[in-house]
Amino acid sequence: MITVNSDGKIMIRRCLVTLRPFRIFVLGIGFFTLCFLMTSLGGQFSAKRLGDSPFTIRTEVMGALESRGVLRKMSDMLEMMVKRMDVLARLENSTDFRRGEEALSHLFQSAAGLMERIQAIAQNVSDIAVKVDQILRNSLMNGKVIEGRRDQCEVPRDPKYPDCSGKVEWMRARWTSDPCYAFFGVDGTECSFLIYLSEVEWFCPPLPWRNQTAAMPSSKPPPRVQAVFRSNLSYLLELIGSGKESLIFMKKRVRHLASQWLLATRSLAQKLKGRRRDQKQILIHIGFLTEESGDVFSPRVLKGGPLGEMVQWADILAALFILGHSLKVTVSLKELQSNLGVPPGRGNCPLTVPLPFDLIYTDYHGLQQMKQHMGLSFKKYRCRVRVIDTFGTEPAYNLEEYATLHGYRTNWGYWNLNPKQFMTMFPHTPDNSFMGFVSEELNETERQFIKSNKASNMAVVYGKEASIWKVSGKEKFLAILNKYMEIHGTVYYETQRPPEVPAFVKNHGLLPQHEFQQLLRKAKLFIGFGFPYEGPAPLEAIANGCVFLQSRFNPPHSSLNHEFFRGKPTSREVSSQHPYAEDFIGKPYVWTVDYNNSEEFEAAVKTIMRTKVDPYVPYEYTCEGMLERIHAYIQHQVCDSKPNGHAMPSSPSPFTLSPNATHLVWLYNASSAPHVWPPVSSMQVWVSEAGRACTQTCQEHGLVCEPTFFEFLNKKDVFLQLRIACDSMESEMSHLYPALAENVQECYLQKEPLLYSCAGYSTKYRRLCPCRDYQKGQVALCRDCL
Repeated sequence: MITVNSDGKIMIRRCLVTLRPFRIFVLGIGFFTLCFLMTSLGGQFSAKRLGDSPFTIRTEVMGALESRGVLRKMSDMLEMMVKRMDVLARLENSTDFRRGEEALSHLFQSAAGLMERIQAIAQNVSDIAVKVDQILRNSLMNGKVIEGRRDQCEVPRDPKYPDCSGKVEWMRARWTSDPCYAFFGVDGTECSFLIYLSEVEWFCPPLPWRNQTAAMPSSKPPPRVQAVFRSNLSYLLELIGSGKESLIFMKKRVRHLASQWLLATRSLAQKLKGRRRDQKQILIHIGFLTEESGDVFSPRVLKGGPLGEMVQWADILAALFILGHSLKVTVSLKELQSNLGVPPGRGNCPLTVPLPFDLIYTDYHGLQQMKQHMGLSFKKYRCRVRVIDTFGTEPAYNLEEYATLHGYRTNWGYWNLNPKQFMTMFPHTPDNSFMGFVSEELNETERQFIKSNKASNMAVVYGKEASIWKVSGKEKFLAILNKYMEIHGTVYYETQRPPEVPAFVKNHGLLPQHEFQQLLRKAKLFIGFGFPYEGPAPLEAIANGCVFLQSRFNPPHSSLNHEFFRGKPTSREVSSQHPYAEDFIGKPYVWTVDYNNSEEFEAAVKTIMRTKVDPYVPYEYTCEGMLERIHAYIQHQVCDSKPNGHAMPSSPSPFTLSPNATHLVWLYNASSAPHVWPPVSSMQVWVSEAGRACTQTCQEHGLVCEPTFFEFLNKKDVFLQLRIACDSMESEMSHLYPALAENVQECYLQKEPLLYSCAGYSTKYRRLCPCRDYQKGQVALCRDCL
């Protein structure tokens, strides 16, 4: 009987038959064939005969599962051969068989030579088996040495790895706390800890007996592919997916703006004149749409909920795709883990593979999910993250240590990123990057239609949720407005529960986007009640020929006096419902008045009725403006989460005093300037008044604050060039430095580069402010930035 045991042994039980020469011949051929096949498989072969014990063939073949299957097949073949021998045994007394056996005697005589050859082959097989056995014995000895090393590892004392012993101690106590450690081979032995901490993480030195070539993943980057502008958005719509109302809304928006994106692409391509652009591998993870974050937006899409974030994400997706980059889009935690290469477990281990993405665009929810599941890899790859952040994150709130010590810690800050990695909806925080969105432009036919059909006495209220109409004091200014204009609302309501709006307001309910646009094209005025803050709707109204009327806040709204801003990582003071519209657009398109002053409000309404305006879209909110801006960021913006600077405090000042001695300008020519973006040729250095932030100081001089340039003016020589007398010079951590404490003539340099901040002021300090020029209609880019 022939069987294959679980340990890979073939058992051939003795047959209780007398084997005649022919059967010996056949079985011998099969047996030696089996030996030859097993040897060719690279295994160890040995055979023993011990009394009445089974005739045992033992094989040790690399790849146990594969070889065991082969052995079973060979076992079946030999079993069949033995059965045929049994048949021959039962026939051996028959006359016909004996005749056949006599006839075969001549065959055996002629086969004698063949048997000699088989014996020679058997001898060769035996010799090979002996050699293989010796090789495997040596290998086994080496393996025992390695196992001995695994059991006898000592924690290395290497000053280059000061945390090694502490990490090993932690692993001893906690390695079972997360299954990911076992996934990487940790088994509780000292050596498995050291292997993990040296090859998966990087707290311990490599073990000398380990194969370092095999342990280290290949660091060779994939070949760069040139980005090519795309004009067909069909594949993008597939990438976005479906199943959520929010995704359906975004896909509709992409389709609706497709023709404008195409025109913008052609225009930008002409500007760039064939300049090479590297294609980036980009992951877009929209964290607020994941089930794990609650996805509060999708259910509210059809009920008048806020759409600003989804408008922005749809435009970001379109811009990145059209620019020719390779995208992956995820809206679930499972998809995120799969694309990142997260090992199974609770998120304490690094990724299983090097991060395959050059950039990751996400939001605060996604950022939290990534940190939770990427382990140490989050810190390693955090410079590749771009955070879509509507209201901005100022440096004082971003640096965890500083925020905790000085009372700036909030639920949304403390990420220790480069502040430029946060990307805002409007350009209100120059410490961050301005991402923006798109406001639809009208063609000539549509513009003529508006001129012909615009009603001078029709107003539309900004806000689709019923809560907007609960603003206190609205009755007074609505009564004034009702004297001059017909008031329309677009408030969502359910049939059995109509919204609480005044009887003289004509409420259309929640309108589809194209119907809402038609309403705006007829209306003269788009009026805000003070909330929501900084949404896309006012720009959309101005693009459709409306004037936007909003309330001036006195005092300005901030985290100190208004619940909405409390907990947000910004100290910004908002002077109106839409500061961008007030500061960057202004009259005649935008009027900001005190709603509590009835005379001022009524005068503004009368003037607006007489004022003619054409549809207007700021260039930075066109498809081309957004494409241009994102292209510049991807190609030029370099992240350094811990910048070491191009200029040290001890190096000479690169500035010279301007002819009118009011500020400093860059001294060197372009060829000797450091390679930074924005280029330093666009820089000017101004000193603020006490109690003024650098953001305001630069605006007052027709410039914008540029935090990238702080490193160049964080020097003692710069104070001297500005004719500031310093009795002392200290280097400390503060988001207000470099600065001068004027009363005591004490000067301060910035010690922590992540705290360079355009925001922030104190009545105690006059700040040194780095300002730059900017393109008209594109505040994010300097004149030579593209």
